[in-house]
Amino acid sequence: MNLMNLTKLENICQAYHMQLAKNISLAQHTTFRIGGNAAFWIEICSAKGLGEILKFCHESQTDYFVIGRGSNILASDQGYPGLILHLGNEFSGIQQQDNSLICESGAMLTNIAKFAMQHALTGMEALSGIPGTIGGALFMNAGAYGSEMKDIVTQCRYLDKSGMEHTLDAQDLDLAYRHSFFTEHDHTIITSVTIRLTPGNPEEIAAQTADYAQRRKTKQPLNYPSAGSTFKRPQGSYASKLIDDCGLKGYSVGGAQISEKHAGFVINTGNASCRNVLALCRHVQQIVSEKTGYFLELEPVFLGIRELDGEIACS
Repeated sequence: MNLMNLTKLENICQAYHMQLAKNISLAQHTTFRIGGNAAFWIEICSAKGLGEILKFCHESQTDYFVIGRGSNILASDQGYPGLILHLGNEFSGIQQQDNSLICESGAMLTNIAKFAMQHALTGMEALSGIPGTIGGALFMNAGAYGSEMKDIVTQCRYLDKSGMEHTLDAQDLDLAYRHSFFTEHDHTIITSVTIRLTPGNPEEIAAQTADYAQRRKTKQPLNYPSAGSTFKRPQGSYASKLIDDCGLKGYSVGGAQISEKHAGFVINTGNASCRNVLALCRHVQQIVSEKTGYFLELEPVFLGIRELDGEIACS
């Protein structure tokens, strides 16, 4: 970024009370604990400020990437040369409107579930253990234990690449398995999500939430860094079963390993690199395809990773 554009960016951040930082470790801001440094990082605190940043990026042709909790991201070992827009604690408000909750996109699903329970609203229990923000959850139509975002979302607001605000109702969100309107329009940014819940008994809500938490603790490798489920569920089967049937549980490349607890998770055993993860995933895809005929698609979003001629490069 040249000095003139950097000065413009600094002025926008100052005007909208947003913090601008340089050379921020992506490994410290992703649940995989993998990735080099981002050249620039902004803590977003308002939709209006975010709109001005998007307008700046559009006019200056500055590359940007949106990150929330970083729970479904695989970042390059070489980092990211552009601008990271972080929708975190500064952009995580929750408001109640009858049986609906209007949530800024940086609000964590766990915090929304707690808010709902405190207000005797049921419908968030199954999603409560997903370690991400509601903006990220809507982006990929996150789901767990038979529940998905599409079951509760009624509306959302988003900004286009020039910073203009728009509203989409549920029927226009194109929600399907790990898919939404936003997965096809990657220069848009969700700013708020409205969900409709149902009045319930707080004790029953708490008990159901605890039950889901215990299931996760029992079946998932929560004691290791990961990006959650690494492979999408193929039609007609389950990724974890296919990987397990192929004898790949425990297979590792460097510090990346197929979890011995749940074959659907690639975990970071301590010093995994992006290259390790990609090499492991390519091996799993090849073996599963050869032995079963299924091709497993990766679920995490790539940050700073290039795909050239069918080959994925982590630099």
